[in-house]
Amino acid sequence: MSRNRCDGLLARVDFPLYTLQTLTNRHVLVAGGGGASNTGVANGFEIFEISHNGSRFVAEEVMRHETGPNVVMTCSVNSAQNRTYLAAGQESHCQLYKVNIRMVDAAEMRRGSFRAENGLVRRRRRTVSENDNISKKDSNSNTTEKRISFEIRPIDSVQTDFGDDPLQRVVRVSHNGKLMATGGMDGRVRVWSFPKMQLLFILDAHTKELDDLDFSPCDTQLVSIAKDGFAYVWSTASKKAPLLKLTCQPPNGNKYLFRRCRFGLIEDEKDAYRMFTIANPLARSGAARGLLQLWRDGSLQRSVLLPESLASLAVRDDGRFVGVGTMFSGSVDIYVAFSLQRVLHVQNAHMMFVTGLEFLPVRGYGPPIASRSEAALLSISVDNCLCVHSLPCRSTVPAWVAILLIVFVLFCTFTLCSYLGI
Repeated sequence: MSRNRCDGLLARVDFPLYTLQTLTNRHVLVAGGGGASNTGVANGFEIFEISHNGSRFVAEEVMRHETGPNVVMTCSVNSAQNRTYLAAGQESHCQLYKVNIRMVDAAEMRRGSFRAENGLVRRRRRTVSENDNISKKDSNSNTTEKRISFEIRPIDSVQTDFGDDPLQRVVRVSHNGKLMATGGMDGRVRVWSFPKMQLLFILDAHTKELDDLDFSPCDTQLVSIAKDGFAYVWSTASKKAPLLKLTCQPPNGNKYLFRRCRFGLIEDEKDAYRMFTIANPLARSGAARGLLQLWRDGSLQRSVLLPESLASLAVRDDGRFVGVGTMFSGSVDIYVAFSLQRVLHVQNAHMMFVTGLEFLPVRGYGPPIASRSEAALLSISVDNCLCVHSLPCRSTVPAWVAILLIVFVLFCTFTLCSYLGI
Protein backbone atom coordinates (compact mmCIF):
# COMPACT_ATOMS: atom_id res chain seq x y z
CA MET A 1 0.00 0.00 0.00
CA SER A 2 1.17 3.56 -0.63
CA ARG A 3 0.44 6.91 0.91
CA ASN A 4 0.71 10.51 -0.11
CA ARG A 5 3.75 12.38 1.22
CA CYS A 6 1.70 15.10 2.93
CA ASP A 7 -0.11 12.51 5.06
CA GLY A 8 3.13 11.81 6.92
CA LEU A 9 4.42 15.34 7.53
CA LEU A 10 4.83 16.03 11.25
CA ALA A 11 7.12 19.06 11.47
CA ARG A 12 9.60 21.26 9.62
CA VAL A 13 12.69 22.75 11.25
CA ASP A 14 15.03 25.45 10.05
CA PHE A 15 18.12 23.25 9.54
CA PRO A 16 18.97 20.01 7.68
CA LEU A 17 18.40 16.85 9.73
CA TYR A 18 21.02 14.10 9.98
CA THR A 19 20.16 12.01 13.03
CA LEU A 20 17.03 10.90 14.85
CA GLN A 21 16.52 9.29 18.28
CA THR A 22 13.54 8.44 20.48
CA LEU A 23 13.70 9.64 24.10
CA THR A 24 10.44 8.13 25.37
CA ASN A 25 7.44 6.41 23.80
CA ARG A 26 6.13 9.88 22.96
CA HIS A 27 9.21 12.07 22.51
CA VAL A 28 11.66 12.21 19.64
CA LEU A 29 14.91 14.13 19.22
CA VAL A 30 16.16 15.34 15.82
CA ALA A 31 19.57 16.93 15.21
CA GLY A 32 21.65 18.41 12.43
CA GLY A 33 22.59 21.84 11.15
CA GLY A 34 24.33 23.84 8.47
CA GLY A 35 27.91 23.37 9.72
CA ALA A 36 30.60 25.79 10.79
CA SER A 37 30.36 28.07 7.73
CA ASN A 38 28.65 31.41 8.20
CA THR A 39 25.45 30.51 6.34
CA GLY A 40 22.97 31.55 9.00
CA VAL A 41 21.69 27.96 9.30
CA ALA A 42 21.56 26.83 12.93
CA ASN A 43 23.15 23.70 14.42
CA GLY A 44 21.55 21.79 17.24
CA PHE A 45 18.73 19.60 18.58
CA GLU A 46 14.97 19.85 18.69
CA ILE A 47 12.69 17.63 20.78
CA PHE A 48 9.08 16.98 19.73
CA GLU A 49 6.22 15.34 21.56
CA ILE A 50 4.24 12.98 19.33
CA SER A 51 0.55 12.25 19.92
CA HIS A 52 -2.47 10.98 18.02
CA ASN A 53 -5.63 13.08 17.81
CA GLY A 54 -7.91 10.24 16.67
CA SER A 55 -7.34 10.72 12.96
CA ARG A 56 -3.61 11.41 12.53
CA PHE A 57 -0.29 11.79 14.33
CA VAL A 58 0.65 15.32 15.42
CA ALA A 59 3.83 16.84 16.85
CA GLU A 60 4.57 19.74 19.17
CA GLU A 61 7.97 21.25 19.84
CA VAL A 62 9.05 20.77 23.45
CA MET A 63 12.48 22.41 23.39
CA ARG A 64 15.43 23.44 21.23
CA HIS A 65 19.15 23.39 22.05
CA GLU A 66 21.66 25.03 19.69
CA THR A 67 25.26 23.78 19.52
CA GLY A 68 26.99 26.88 18.15
CA PRO A 69 29.29 26.22 15.16
CA ASN A 70 29.22 22.40 15.62
CA VAL A 71 26.85 20.43 13.41
CA VAL A 72 25.49 17.20 14.90
CA MET A 73 25.91 14.40 12.35
CA THR A 74 25.29 11.39 14.59
CA CYS A 75 24.05 10.75 18.11
CA SER A 76 22.93 8.03 20.49
CA VAL A 77 20.55 8.28 23.45
CA ASN A 78 20.60 6.01 26.47
CA SER A 79 18.11 5.91 29.31
CA ALA A 80 19.20 3.48 32.01
CA GLN A 81 19.40 3.46 35.79
CA ASN A 82 17.11 6.51 36.07
CA ARG A 83 19.40 8.71 33.99
CA THR A 84 19.37 9.86 30.37
CA TYR A 85 22.47 10.79 28.39
CA LEU A 86 23.01 11.94 24.83
CA ALA A 87 26.29 11.24 23.01
CA ALA A 88 26.65 13.43 19.92
CA GLY A 89 29.27 13.39 17.19
CA GLN A 90 30.69 16.86 16.52
CA GLU A 91 33.59 16.81 14.03
CA SER A 92 36.40 14.68 15.54
CA HIS A 93 34.91 14.69 19.06
CA CYS A 94 32.05 13.10 20.93
CA GLN A 95 30.12 15.55 23.09
CA LEU A 96 28.25 14.13 26.07
CA TYR A 97 25.03 15.77 27.25
CA LYS A 98 22.93 15.10 30.34
CA VAL A 99 19.23 15.07 29.53
CA ASN A 100 17.18 16.14 32.54
CA ILE A 101 13.55 15.07 32.39
CA ARG A 102 11.16 17.22 34.39
CA MET A 103 7.43 17.64 34.78
CA VAL A 104 5.79 20.91 33.77
CA ASP A 105 2.24 22.14 34.24
CA ALA A 106 0.29 21.02 31.17
CA ALA A 107 -1.97 24.06 30.88
CA GLU A 108 1.06 26.34 31.02
CA MET A 109 2.70 24.42 28.19
CA ARG A 110 -0.44 24.58 26.05
CA ARG A 111 -0.70 28.33 26.53
CA GLY A 112 2.89 28.59 25.45
CA SER A 113 5.31 29.62 28.18
CA PHE A 114 7.82 27.47 29.93
CA ARG A 115 11.43 27.90 30.94
CA ALA A 116 13.99 26.32 28.64
CA GLU A 117 17.42 24.96 29.53
CA ASN A 118 19.12 28.32 28.99
CA GLY A 119 16.84 30.13 31.44
CA LEU A 120 14.92 31.96 28.72
CA VAL A 121 11.16 31.72 28.40
CA ARG A 122 10.25 30.04 25.12
CA ARG A 123 6.97 29.61 23.30
CA ARG A 124 5.79 26.06 22.81
CA ARG A 125 5.36 25.89 19.06
CA ARG A 126 2.69 23.73 17.43
CA THR A 127 4.11 22.33 14.23
CA VAL A 128 0.89 20.92 12.76
CA SER A 129 -2.54 22.45 12.11
CA GLU A 130 -4.02 24.16 15.15
CA ASN A 131 -6.26 22.05 17.33
CA ASP A 132 -9.71 23.62 17.57
CA ASN A 133 -10.20 22.17 21.02
CA ILE A 134 -7.09 23.65 22.68
CA SER A 135 -9.03 26.29 24.59
CA LYS A 136 -11.64 23.72 25.65
CA LYS A 137 -8.90 21.41 26.92
CA ASP A 138 -7.32 24.23 28.90
CA SER A 139 -10.61 25.10 30.60
CA ASN A 140 -11.42 21.47 31.41
CA SER A 141 -7.94 20.28 32.36
CA ASN A 142 -7.02 19.46 35.93
CA THR A 143 -4.65 22.05 37.36
CA THR A 144 -2.46 19.26 38.77
CA GLU A 145 -1.92 17.62 35.35
CA LYS A 146 1.75 17.47 34.39
CA ARG A 147 3.64 16.89 31.14
CA ILE A 148 7.23 15.97 30.39
CA SER A 149 9.79 18.60 29.47
CA PHE A 150 13.55 18.32 28.96
CA GLU A 151 16.79 20.11 29.68
CA ILE A 152 19.96 19.33 27.69
CA ARG A 153 23.23 20.28 29.39
CA PRO A 154 26.74 19.63 27.99
CA ILE A 155 28.99 17.64 30.36
CA ASP A 156 32.17 16.37 28.71
CA SER A 157 33.86 15.98 25.33
CA VAL A 158 36.47 13.51 24.08
CA GLN A 159 38.27 13.08 20.76
CA THR A 160 37.23 9.81 19.14
CA ASP A 161 38.91 9.86 15.71
CA PHE A 162 42.57 10.50 14.90
CA GLY A 163 42.83 10.19 11.12
CA ASP A 164 44.38 12.71 8.73
CA ASP A 165 40.99 14.39 8.41
CA PRO A 166 39.37 13.29 11.68
CA LEU A 167 35.59 12.89 11.80
CA GLN A 168 33.41 10.78 14.06
CA ARG A 169 31.02 9.04 11.69
CA VAL A 170 29.04 6.91 14.15
CA VAL A 171 28.44 6.56 17.89
CA ARG A 172 26.40 3.94 19.72
CA VAL A 173 25.69 3.50 23.45
CA SER A 174 24.90 0.02 24.80
CA HIS A 175 21.40 -0.75 26.05
CA ASN A 176 22.58 -1.09 29.67
CA GLY A 177 24.33 2.28 29.49
CA LYS A 178 27.78 0.94 30.44
CA LEU A 179 29.62 1.05 27.08
CA MET A 180 29.97 3.43 24.16
CA ALA A 181 31.39 2.54 20.74
CA THR A 182 32.63 5.09 18.21
CA GLY A 183 33.97 4.88 14.69
CA GLY A 184 35.43 7.36 12.27
CA MET A 185 37.70 8.02 9.32
CA ASP A 186 40.70 6.12 10.72
CA GLY A 187 38.85 2.78 10.51
CA ARG A 188 39.20 1.91 14.20
CA VAL A 189 36.37 0.99 16.53
CA ARG A 190 36.92 2.47 19.98
CA VAL A 191 35.05 1.10 22.98
CA TRP A 192 34.65 3.46 25.95
CA SER A 193 33.24 3.24 29.43
CA PHE A 194 30.01 5.19 29.73
CA PRO A 195 29.20 7.82 30.83
CA LYS A 196 32.79 8.51 31.98
CA MET A 197 34.03 8.10 28.36
CA GLN A 198 37.33 6.49 29.30
CA LEU A 199 38.91 4.44 26.50
CA LEU A 200 38.79 0.71 27.28
CA PHE A 201 40.18 -0.86 24.08
CA ILE A 202 40.46 -0.46 20.31
CA LEU A 203 39.13 -2.96 17.76
CA ASP A 204 41.44 -2.78 14.75
CA ALA A 205 40.35 -4.86 11.76
CA HIS A 206 38.79 -2.49 9.23
CA THR A 207 41.00 -0.83 6.63
CA LYS A 208 38.65 2.02 5.69
CA GLU A 209 36.30 4.46 7.39
CA LEU A 210 33.45 3.18 9.55
CA ASP A 211 29.85 3.43 8.39
CA ASP A 212 27.83 1.94 11.24
CA LEU A 213 27.88 0.21 14.65
CA ASP A 214 25.29 -1.53 16.79
CA PHE A 215 25.15 -3.40 20.09
CA SER A 216 23.20 -6.65 20.38
CA PRO A 217 20.09 -6.53 22.62
CA CYS A 218 21.97 -8.27 25.46
CA ASP A 219 25.07 -6.04 24.92
CA THR A 220 27.44 -9.03 24.60
CA GLN A 221 28.19 -8.38 20.93
CA LEU A 222 29.02 -5.38 18.77
CA VAL A 223 28.77 -5.29 14.98
CA SER A 224 30.80 -2.86 12.85
CA ILE A 225 30.71 -2.20 9.11
CA ALA A 226 33.01 -0.06 7.00
CA LYS A 227 33.76 0.91 3.44
CA ASP A 228 36.19 -2.00 3.12
CA GLY A 229 33.14 -4.20 2.49
CA PHE A 230 33.29 -6.26 5.69
CA ALA A 231 31.05 -6.61 8.72
CA TYR A 232 32.72 -7.79 11.92
CA VAL A 233 30.91 -9.11 14.98
CA TRP A 234 32.92 -8.58 18.17
CA SER A 235 32.63 -9.62 21.78
CA THR A 236 32.19 -6.60 24.04
CA ALA A 237 34.13 -8.32 26.81
CA SER A 238 37.60 -7.91 25.27
CA LYS A 239 39.61 -6.73 22.26
CA LYS A 240 40.24 -10.22 20.91
CA ALA A 241 39.81 -11.14 17.23
CA PRO A 242 36.27 -10.75 15.86
CA LEU A 243 33.81 -13.56 16.45
CA LEU A 244 32.52 -13.38 12.87
CA LYS A 245 33.61 -11.84 9.59
CA LEU A 246 30.78 -11.29 7.12
CA THR A 247 30.73 -10.21 3.50
CA CYS A 248 27.68 -9.14 1.55
CA GLN A 249 26.15 -12.00 -0.46
CA PRO A 250 23.97 -10.50 -3.19
CA PRO A 251 21.72 -12.83 -5.20
CA ASN A 252 22.70 -11.22 -8.52
CA GLY A 253 26.44 -11.81 -8.08
CA ASN A 254 27.42 -8.12 -8.19
CA LYS A 255 29.81 -6.50 -5.74
CA TYR A 256 28.00 -4.84 -2.83
CA LEU A 257 29.14 -2.83 0.20
CA PHE A 258 27.35 -2.81 3.55
CA ARG A 259 25.91 0.57 4.54
CA ARG A 260 23.92 0.08 7.76
CA CYS A 261 23.50 -2.66 10.39
CA ARG A 262 20.99 -3.26 13.19
CA PHE A 263 20.24 -6.04 15.66
CA GLY A 264 16.64 -7.01 16.40
CA LEU A 265 14.95 -9.16 19.02
CA ILE A 266 13.15 -12.41 18.19
CA GLU A 267 9.78 -12.24 19.94
CA ASP A 268 9.15 -15.92 20.63
CA GLU A 269 12.69 -16.82 21.73
CA LYS A 270 14.27 -15.62 24.94
CA ASP A 271 17.61 -13.78 24.58
CA ALA A 272 17.62 -14.50 20.83
CA TYR A 273 18.19 -11.92 18.13
CA ARG A 274 18.70 -11.39 14.42
CA MET A 275 20.87 -8.94 12.53
CA PHE A 276 19.77 -6.85 9.57
CA THR A 277 21.98 -5.09 7.03
CA ILE A 278 21.43 -2.92 3.99
CA ALA A 279 23.95 -2.73 1.18
CA ASN A 280 24.44 -0.88 -2.10
CA PRO A 281 26.24 -1.93 -5.29
CA LEU A 282 29.87 -0.87 -5.60
CA ALA A 283 29.61 -0.18 -9.33
CA ARG A 284 27.52 2.85 -10.20
CA SER A 285 26.77 1.76 -13.76
CA GLY A 286 23.35 0.31 -14.54
CA ALA A 287 20.43 0.00 -12.15
CA ALA A 288 21.69 0.54 -8.58
CA ARG A 289 19.47 -1.88 -6.67
CA GLY A 290 19.71 -1.82 -2.87
CA LEU A 291 19.83 -4.97 -0.79
CA LEU A 292 18.14 -5.75 2.54
CA GLN A 293 19.44 -8.88 4.30
CA LEU A 294 18.54 -10.90 7.40
CA TRP A 295 21.31 -12.77 9.29
CA ARG A 296 21.34 -15.11 12.26
CA ASP A 297 24.44 -16.58 13.93
CA GLY A 298 26.55 -15.45 10.99
CA SER A 299 24.36 -17.23 8.46
CA LEU A 300 22.39 -15.39 5.78
CA GLN A 301 18.67 -16.20 6.10
CA ARG A 302 16.90 -13.94 3.59
CA SER A 303 17.64 -11.24 1.00
CA VAL A 304 15.43 -8.69 -0.72
CA LEU A 305 16.49 -6.57 -3.70
CA LEU A 306 14.99 -3.07 -3.82
CA PRO A 307 14.64 -0.85 -6.91
CA GLU A 308 17.24 1.72 -5.75
CA SER A 309 20.13 2.33 -3.37
CA LEU A 310 19.41 2.50 0.36
CA ALA A 311 20.42 5.13 2.90
CA SER A 312 18.97 4.24 6.32
CA LEU A 313 17.76 1.31 8.41
CA ALA A 314 15.72 0.86 11.61
CA VAL A 315 14.34 -2.07 13.63
CA ARG A 316 11.47 -1.67 16.10
CA ASP A 317 12.38 -2.29 19.74
CA ASP A 318 10.31 -5.50 19.91
CA GLY A 319 11.95 -6.81 16.71
CA ARG A 320 8.72 -7.21 14.72
CA PHE A 321 9.29 -4.66 11.94
CA VAL A 322 12.17 -3.32 9.85
CA GLY A 323 12.21 0.05 8.10
CA VAL A 324 14.42 1.24 5.23
CA GLY A 325 14.86 4.62 3.55
CA THR A 326 16.15 5.16 0.02
CA MET A 327 18.96 7.27 -1.36
CA PHE A 328 17.48 9.07 -4.35
CA SER A 329 13.67 9.12 -4.29
CA GLY A 330 13.37 9.66 -0.52
CA SER A 331 10.99 6.71 -0.22
CA VAL A 332 10.32 4.69 2.95
CA ASP A 333 9.38 1.01 3.32
CA ILE A 334 8.29 -1.19 6.25
CA TYR A 335 8.95 -4.95 6.28
CA VAL A 336 7.92 -7.81 8.55
CA ALA A 337 11.16 -8.76 10.30
CA PHE A 338 11.07 -12.57 10.18
CA SER A 339 9.97 -12.88 6.52
CA LEU A 340 11.17 -9.56 4.99
CA GLN A 341 7.73 -9.18 3.41
CA ARG A 342 7.01 -5.56 2.54
CA VAL A 343 3.83 -4.30 4.17
CA LEU A 344 4.06 -0.53 3.51
CA HIS A 345 5.60 1.59 0.76
CA VAL A 346 5.62 5.40 0.89
CA GLN A 347 6.87 6.81 -2.40
CA ASN A 348 8.71 10.17 -2.23
CA ALA A 349 8.22 10.52 1.52
CA HIS A 350 11.02 13.14 1.36
CA MET A 351 12.36 15.33 -1.41
CA MET A 352 15.92 14.08 -0.78
CA PHE A 353 17.63 10.99 0.64
CA VAL A 354 16.43 9.67 4.00
CA THR A 355 19.09 10.40 6.64
CA GLY A 356 17.43 8.73 9.63
CA LEU A 357 14.67 6.32 10.67
CA GLU A 358 13.23 5.29 14.04
CA PHE A 359 10.09 3.37 14.95
CA LEU A 360 7.88 4.78 17.67
CA PRO A 361 8.79 2.39 20.51
CA VAL A 362 6.40 0.02 22.22
CA ARG A 363 8.69 -0.93 25.12
CA GLY A 364 10.18 2.44 26.00
CA TYR A 365 9.66 4.95 28.81
CA GLY A 366 6.02 5.86 29.44
CA PRO A 367 2.77 4.62 27.88
CA PRO A 368 2.81 4.04 24.10
CA ILE A 369 0.75 6.27 21.82
CA ALA A 370 -2.78 4.96 21.27
CA SER A 371 -3.59 4.90 17.56
CA ARG A 372 -5.15 2.72 14.89
CA SER A 373 -1.70 1.74 13.63
CA GLU A 374 0.15 -1.53 14.00
CA ALA A 375 3.46 0.34 13.64
CA ALA A 376 4.61 3.92 13.09
CA LEU A 377 7.95 4.80 11.51
CA LEU A 378 9.54 8.27 11.84
CA SER A 379 11.84 9.57 9.13
CA ILE A 380 14.05 12.64 8.59
CA SER A 381 15.99 14.11 5.69
CA VAL A 382 18.11 17.08 4.72
CA ASP A 383 14.86 18.58 3.40
CA ASN A 384 14.32 19.72 7.05
CA CYS A 385 11.21 17.52 7.47
CA LEU A 386 10.19 15.09 10.18
CA CYS A 387 7.58 12.63 8.88
CA VAL A 388 5.63 9.67 10.22
CA HIS A 389 4.49 6.64 8.24
CA SER A 390 1.89 4.43 9.91
CA LEU A 391 1.04 0.83 9.12
CA PRO A 392 -2.72 0.33 9.59
CA CYS A 393 -3.80 -2.55 11.78
CA ARG A 394 -4.75 -5.61 9.81
CA SER A 395 -8.52 -5.80 9.53
CA THR A 396 -10.24 -8.45 11.65
CA VAL A 397 -13.84 -9.68 11.76
CA PRO A 398 -15.71 -8.47 14.88
CA ALA A 399 -16.79 -11.20 17.29
CA TRP A 400 -20.51 -10.58 16.77
CA VAL A 401 -20.10 -10.92 12.99
CA ALA A 402 -18.22 -14.20 13.46
CA ILE A 403 -21.01 -15.54 15.72
CA LEU A 404 -23.67 -14.57 13.16
CA LEU A 405 -21.70 -16.30 10.40
CA ILE A 406 -21.42 -19.49 12.49
CA VAL A 407 -25.15 -19.45 13.25
CA PHE A 408 -25.96 -18.84 9.58
CA VAL A 409 -23.73 -21.71 8.44
CA LEU A 410 -25.29 -24.07 11.00
CA PHE A 411 -28.81 -23.01 9.94
CA CYS A 412 -28.00 -23.60 6.28
CA THR A 413 -26.49 -26.98 7.12
CA PHE A 414 -29.54 -28.17 9.05
CA THR A 415 -31.88 -26.83 6.36
CA LEU A 416 -29.95 -28.69 3.66
CA CYS A 417 -29.95 -31.88 5.73
CA SER A 418 -33.74 -31.62 6.26
CA TYR A 419 -34.29 -31.06 2.56
CA LEU A 420 -32.22 -34.11 1.69
CA GLY A 421 -33.86 -36.19 4.40
CA ILE A 422 -30.56 -36.87 6.18
